[in-house]
Amino acid sequence: MTLNDVANLTEHEAAAELARLAREIAHHDRLYYQQDAPEITDAEYDELRRHNAAIEARFPELIRPDSPSERIGGGAPEGGFAKLRHRVPMLSLDNAMDTEEFTEFCARARRFVGLPADAPLDFVAEPKIDGLSINLTYEKGRFVHGATRGDGTEGEDVTANLRTMKSVPARLKGHAPALIEIRGEVFMTKSDFLAMNEAQAAAGQKVFANPRNAAAGSLRQLDASITAGRPLSLFAYAMGEASEQVAQTHWEYLERLGHWGFQVNPLSKRVQGEAAAAKFQATIAAERSGLGYDIDGVVYKLNDLALQRRLGFVGRAPRWAIAWKFPAEQAMTVLKEIRVQVGRTGALTPVARLEPVNVGGVLVQNATLHNEDDIKRKDIRIGDTVVLQRAGDVIPQIVSVVPERRPRGAKPYHFPDRCPACGSQAVRPPGEAVRRCTGGLICPAQRVERLIHFVSRPAFDIDGLGEKTIREFFDEGWLHSPADLFRLPAREAEIAEREGWGKVSARNLSRAIEARRRISLDRFIYALGVRRIGDANAKLLARHYGTYDHWRAQMLAATVVGSEAREELGSIVGIGPAIAQELADFFAEHRNVEALDELTRVLTVEAAARVTAVAGSEIAGKTLVFTGTMETMTRPEAKARAEALGAKVTDSVSKKTDLVIVGADAGSKARKAVELGVKTITEAEWRELSAS
Repeated sequence: MTLNDVANLTEHEAAAELARLAREIAHHDRLYYQQDAPEITDAEYDELRRHNAAIEARFPELIRPDSPSERIGGGAPEGGFAKLRHRVPMLSLDNAMDTEEFTEFCARARRFVGLPADAPLDFVAEPKIDGLSINLTYEKGRFVHGATRGDGTEGEDVTANLRTMKSVPARLKGHAPALIEIRGEVFMTKSDFLAMNEAQAAAGQKVFANPRNAAAGSLRQLDASITAGRPLSLFAYAMGEASEQVAQTHWEYLERLGHWGFQVNPLSKRVQGEAAAAKFQATIAAERSGLGYDIDGVVYKLNDLALQRRLGFVGRAPRWAIAWKFPAEQAMTVLKEIRVQVGRTGALTPVARLEPVNVGGVLVQNATLHNEDDIKRKDIRIGDTVVLQRAGDVIPQIVSVVPERRPRGAKPYHFPDRCPACGSQAVRPPGEAVRRCTGGLICPAQRVERLIHFVSRPAFDIDGLGEKTIREFFDEGWLHSPADLFRLPAREAEIAEREGWGKVSARNLSRAIEARRRISLDRFIYALGVRRIGDANAKLLARHYGTYDHWRAQMLAATVVGSEAREELGSIVGIGPAIAQELADFFAEHRNVEALDELTRVLTVEAAARVTAVAGSEIAGKTLVFTGTMETMTRPEAKARAEALGAKVTDSVSKKTDLVIVGADAGSKARKAVELGVKTITEAEWRELSAS
């Protein structure tokens, strides 16, 4: 489905499409970030994310907790390296693909902080290097450790490998903070990549598909001596935690990086306003092919660091920066087959199997077909010559067919009305774009996919339990429910005897499972695979309800339409009625509740961590509601400030509300607060409270 189709989506179709996109993008994130083996180009990947963002913009109430817009990076780090937690999360960037989208990004930033529509914006433009993001920690000027981005919260400890790189200073020159996290991109130049691949081929060793994969694979070597022999470079460009302020603007910070001994991209430039940014974008696009390294766009950051702090973040991305990507590359190939995959919610998703073709430096063999409407609309037939596009240079999709090359006798594709995994009827609910298997618990594909989701990185994150292993143990009859996963250590001796295992790997698997018998509430909620509940919404729910027992009790109560618990659930900012309905439906099914109880008998669900963003905050843990027009700050800015202070922000007033902030022209919410005896304060009082 293309972006032009978003305007025609029904709410049901949009929800189904967002579920499919979350699953597909997570799959490609794992391939790209963890395995250094992408199946699609950056352009194709970005097209998927753009399509996801376009649907979310039209249907904000359908935003999933596992939405790509809420997720950072490509999941938790792989096994083999110790894990390091970043003091400040390493976030991802939203993308713009053209002048119109960049202009809208600027408009959103102005609206958020209440700037006039014509207020000039000062940017720093930095070519977006296609490499591996790194976080370097310096204490008293000395390099102490470095980690990959990982899931944004913690990454792989690659300190020993980074120490082999000449572009990573062992000590910072001149004065530096007692503690600072410096971020950058490890990459490999095109010439170094070609020379290394030639040497690898001559030695009969693995060759890499592109410089990005080569850089990632070289840095993530368990033997640092191998990394030392690889030609890696680093551009520094960002900052995490710092014990003292080092600059007033981002441009000043880049200058400090240079003084400390880092290499900063010499093409970085200050630009004033949208017109200057567009001109710089065109210039870099024209020079792209002649650069010594790969880039896939330009990152534009607001220069004023104080303004950056005011704007803050939304989901996984800052509001003060955006990656303006280059147009997608295209190629033609032949469609050999259409296979239908069954997801954990029963959704039937068609995937095109193609004659391999190189698109933008990546060999593409598979492409998304989205759903049966997409196939019909584009009249895609087996045997057709098709035009492929890698949007954002990662995920491939079929843009169109080439009718004049269609083979004689090619017939329109008929989407199956039976599940390919279990043979159950596959139905398409009215108003939805996706056909779903009705097999439910008898469908092996759904059961397996739910188990794969359960052990995925944002969920239980069990090392050694990948898709292949889950399917292997399922086929053996060992896995039927999530609780069965925690019975696998009792089968350690049997597992060790299996082909490809052995005592060490079986013991490691048992240890990895045992290590997950304690799990945070947000990960537990996400792991259940409730439709529309991704990791961001799971965090919202965990933070709001605090403990598993309280959440379980309130969700059971929320199955009653019109109940206080249902009203409370739907009023949580970021949840809304659609997600509330999904949770109610989940808890209304007694077998789901039985599965929960079975799980909690074999593991411990830890209470959500209390927010301690600001020590001594008077509103930490309080439930707030904003009503009326805010005159000195925008409503989103006020809500973001409240959440940063540890408060919960909801959209409706109830007897559980602790405080209502009343702006100009307040209406029914202010009246209800008075009726219920809930404390109200003015905007001026709120500013004083939130500043204290």
